[in-house]
Amino acid sequence: MRASQRVRGEDVDIVDALLSADERRRSSGSRFDELRNEQKSLGKLVPKAQGEEKVALLQRTKDLAAAVKAADAEQNEAKEEADRLLRSLANLIDPAAPVGGEEDFVTLEEIGTPRDFAAEGFEPRDHVELGQILGAIDTERGAKVAGARSYYLTGVGALLELALVNMAMAQATAAGFTAMITPALVRPAAMDGTGFLGQAAENVYYLPEEERYLVGTSEVPLAAYHMDEILDAGQLPLRYAGFSSCFRREAGTYGKDTRGIIRVHQFEKVEMFVFTSPEEAEAEHRRLLQWEKDFLNALELPYRVIDVASGDLGSSAARKFDIEAWIPTQGKYREVTSTSNTTEYQSRRLSIRMREEGKVRPLATLNGTLVAVPRTIVAILENHQQADGSVVVPEALRPFLGGRSVIEPVAK
Repeated sequence: MRASQRVRGEDVDIVDALLSADERRRSSGSRFDELRNEQKSLGKLVPKAQGEEKVALLQRTKDLAAAVKAADAEQNEAKEEADRLLRSLANLIDPAAPVGGEEDFVTLEEIGTPRDFAAEGFEPRDHVELGQILGAIDTERGAKVAGARSYYLTGVGALLELALVNMAMAQATAAGFTAMITPALVRPAAMDGTGFLGQAAENVYYLPEEERYLVGTSEVPLAAYHMDEILDAGQLPLRYAGFSSCFRREAGTYGKDTRGIIRVHQFEKVEMFVFTSPEEAEAEHRRLLQWEKDFLNALELPYRVIDVASGDLGSSAARKFDIEAWIPTQGKYREVTSTSNTTEYQSRRLSIRMREEGKVRPLATLNGTLVAVPRTIVAILENHQQADGSVVVPEALRPFLGGRSVIEPVAK
C-alpha cells in the first residue's frame, strides 16, 4: 500500500498513521474486554461480600466503571480515526499500470488512419463552425442562458445525441446489459462510497439544503444500486448500462477547452457498470474495453487506446484504459471513453458483498463509458466532414438518425 500511494503521488504517511490508529483500536478494545470481564466478575462477588471487603469491592467497581467508560471512548475514537484514514487511502494500484504522471501513459494500440485533408484539397472546420453551419450547436445562447461551458444542441444536433444514446443502449442490451435510467441526485453515502469525495470533490456540485450531490457520472448511482446488499455468486456478473445527465464543475480548468463542447458543465452519457467476482475482474475489464472499441469502430473514428499512468488514476481505479479519438483541427487525440477496474474498493465502502458456498466476501466493481455524447459529436463532425460543410453519417448510426446518410448545411 505504501508503494501504491507513492506511485500515485499520494501521501504515504497515511498508511503508517492508519496502522497506528488500528493498533490503538485493537489494544483499547482488548483493554475494554479485560475490564468488562473483571467488572462482571466483581458484580457476582459484591452481593456475597461483607464489611470492609464489600467496601473495597464497591470502590473497585466504581473505579472499573470509569475505566471501562474511558477504554470504550478510546476504542471508539481510535476506530473513527482508523476509518477516516482508511477512507482517505486510494485503491491499491494494479502492478501492471504504468508509473508516472499524466503524460506517462502507454499507448496500447492505434486504430484507423486520420484523414489527410490537405490531400483532399480543403482545410477542416472545427466542430463549433460545423455546428453553426449545420444548425446543430449553439454555444453563444448557451453561454447567455447558463454561463460559460454551456450549450444548446439544436435541430440535427439534438437528434444526433438521441441517436448516439439509442445506438449505445442497443449495443449494450444486445451484450446482456440491463438498461437503466439513473437518479442525477444522490445522497452523500453514494458519492463518498464510490470515491468521488476525495481528490475529485472539487468538481462535484453539492446542494446543501437537500444534502444531495449532482452526479458527474451514472457510475455513482449504479455502484450504489446494491449498497448494503449481499449478492449470490450465481447472479454474477451483473451488468448495467445507465443513461444520465452528468454535472461537473470543471474546477481547475481555467483557460482549457473554452471553445465548443469538449469541456462542459452538463452532458449526457451511457455508462456500463459491472458487479463481478474479484477473480473475474481483470478479464471483465478487457471485455468492457472491447465493447467501447466496438462502438467507436462502428462510428468509423480513428482512435488510440492508452494505459493510464499511476499518477493520473482516480482514487478508486486500480487500472484504467482510456480511448482517445483523433480530433483533426486540434491535431491530437482526445479522450472520449474510459474504463476502470476498481477491484474491491467501492464494494467495501458501499458494503456490497457476494455469497459463495456459504461464505460472504467483497466483490469487484468495474465501469466503462460507452458514449459521452458531446465529445463523440465533436469527433463525428470533425472526422466525417466534407468540403461543403456537410457531414457523412457513419453507416451504423443511420438507422438511429432516421436513415439519414448525410447531414446537410442549413439554409441561411
